[in-house]
Amino acid sequence: MFHYTFHWNQALKALPQMLDGALVTLQIALLSMAIGLAVAIALTLFRLSGSRILGALATAWIEVARNTPALFQIYMAHFGLGNFGIHLSPFTSLLVGIAFNNAGYLAENFRGALKAIPDTQARAGRSLGMTSLQAFRLIVMPQMLRVAFLPVTNQMVWAILMTSLGVTVGMNTDLAGITQELNARSFRTFEFFAIAAVIYYVIAKAVTLAARAFASRMFRY
Repeated sequence: MFHYTFHWNQALKALPQMLDGALVTLQIALLSMAIGLAVAIALTLFRLSGSRILGALATAWIEVARNTPALFQIYMAHFGLGNFGIHLSPFTSLLVGIAFNNAGYLAENFRGALKAIPDTQARAGRSLGMTSLQAFRLIVMPQMLRVAFLPVTNQMVWAILMTSLGVTVGMNTDLAGITQELNARSFRTFEFFAIAAVIYYVIAKAVTLAARAFASRMFRY
């Protein structure tokens, strides 16, 4: 028989604390996306540079990021770098791990977006006297970002959900970490994690809807 008694009042009293953790979660996700986007653009340029070394570096990054668990990448940032005397806080380890993962996936998204842009676009820029870098920055990259916008939005949602892995390296200030601590003190597992799941859902849904509204205004033509 099912004899579990729900105590929602206790969980709801902790809602402000959980919402504070949600802000930290969103902060990590946004920072990891900003870093990931910058690195992904650099990796894309490495692939286009024609340099074997830079191309191999970009390929290696993308292959590792896309074909190993995100938890492994966070562990390597927190525990692996410690073996070389580089000790990162749980916040920084989580940020580095997610940013590494984001960069790999976003670079691959950009590669797909570039395939949708005719080569004549860059050649037209070169014919106007632009350098290759100028043609990429002023002509190709804006179109690439437009094509890749929705996949980038999906990666943002994934980054939000990946922050929950921070509990494995001692992160206790984000939503997952605070929920874990509240559960350890009260053993009201279902109530606390159900509320946390709803908060994650609301954040992810809000990001998706905001991105769609932005895209409908910016990319109407």
